[in-house]
Amino acid sequence: FSLKKFFSFHVLVLALNGKIIEVGEKILASNGKEVDFASALESCEEAGGTLATPTNEEENKAILGIVKQYNRYAYLGIKESETSGQFTYMNGMPLNYTNWHPREPNGKGTEKCVEMYTDGRWNDKRCNLYRLMICEF
Repeated sequence: FSLKKFFSFHVLVLALNGKIIEVGEKILASNGKEVDFASALESCEEAGGTLATPTNEEENKAILGIVKQYNRYAYLGIKESETSGQFTYMNGMPLNYTNWHPREPNGKGTEKCVEMYTDGRWNDKRCNLYRLMICEF
């Protein structure tokens, strides 16, 4: 337990004035703002967290809960690796859980980020679009 992380999180939440969900060891938070992938990642990291990254069905459902509340697609903390069509966590580790929409991912190197649809399924997408920012701590 990190006091600094806790403090950053509470400052973020006050700034967020948004949605917070606890799932397992994670806390998810969103301020309802839509930003590009780089801005979302930077904002989450500045607050002591990272972009919401589902590693199992329970976490995917929790993130989906926020996505549904705002009715907006959200970027996830997953990116395409150097190998086209292969996706990893932000730290480069391979995914241990996926929930791709049928026929996804299909960007073949042109869509390096991943968004969650309002049904909880994933789609590879360009990183410069504006999507809901959801952080995890």
